[in-house]
Amino acid sequence: MPRPVLVLKFGTASITQSTGELNEPVLVDIARQVAALRDQYNVVLVSSGAVGAGKSALRDYRGEISQRKAAAAVGNLLLLNVYSRFFAVYGVTIAQSLCERHHFANRDQFLQLKDTYEALWESGIIPIVNENDVVSSRELKFSDNDELATLLAVGFGAEVLMLCTSVGGLLDANNQLIRHVPSLDESVFGVVRTDKSSLGLGGMASKLTFAKLAARMGIRVVIFGLAEPNSIAGALKGEVGTQIDPQPTTLSARNRWLASGSLAVGQVRVDAGAVAALQRRSSLLAVGIREILGDFSAGEVIELIDEAGTAVAVAQARLSAAALTNLSSRQNVEVAHANDIVLL
Repeated sequence: MPRPVLVLKFGTASITQSTGELNEPVLVDIARQVAALRDQYNVVLVSSGAVGAGKSALRDYRGEISQRKAAAAVGNLLLLNVYSRFFAVYGVTIAQSLCERHHFANRDQFLQLKDTYEALWESGIIPIVNENDVVSSRELKFSDNDELATLLAVGFGAEVLMLCTSVGGLLDANNQLIRHVPSLDESVFGVVRTDKSSLGLGGMASKLTFAKLAARMGIRVVIFGLAEPNSIAGALKGEVGTQIDPQPTTLSARNRWLASGSLAVGQVRVDAGAVAALQRRSSLLAVGIREILGDFSAGEVIELIDEAGTAVAVAQARLSAAALTNLSSRQNVEVAHANDIVLL
């Protein structure tokens, strides 16, 4: 029986010092704890820290976009060398995986990525993942590594997604740890502190957003810190950090990818009748379209929005934007089949 997938994400603030340099004692302990999990899980380790590790090599570093990319180019090598050295103590080989948004937007590319990871796991190798900051554009980059970790967890059907934070979990307005969250609703968002580290891109608001998506896709989410001994194992057991319950889901693996891992390249505004039909799990017909926003091709993923501009679903389009615009009649023309639509 295949081992369940565990996605572990460590942010910049968790593994670096206040200066941005790598905190090697922390990485030593991460290697020890993660190596002990290989017999139970197929592990994916998502790690930030490349920019922080590499920026000291640049003269007059000011944090400009080109300098961040250059720092990442230097820092990725340094980061992976450090991980490799510490995992080798436990006989564990690591692999580097630099991802971009289009690897998730294209179903064939994503399946190739998944096949590669499965080949690594068969040999006991742990993939260490980061965004390919050197080439990713502002428009197509991940919002932060919380998003990258979530897309991997959802796409791979992970059992657990663990998001490490410097504050140890979700804190309420009184700075008290919230140990258990049955459902991430607005009441939780309203009481949780949403501070952001000065070192990383994300913060607790980001973690909550992506934790909600993962939980909705049937994945248990743990937000935890590294302050306690054996904190990773403790978090898995529910003894450390904040536990967020998975929600029941009947979506297929393909539709989980469609709902969360795809990159919508356009929008279609639909009328109230079309929204009602979508909610009945019907296909989208051209007659219900009010406006076409963006330029998309047949087979690409689009977002379906209602007349107020609220996203109601994502779908794989059967017609291009140009073909839709040039239709002589919209009666009985199917824009997206029900099987290719996922409600949000």
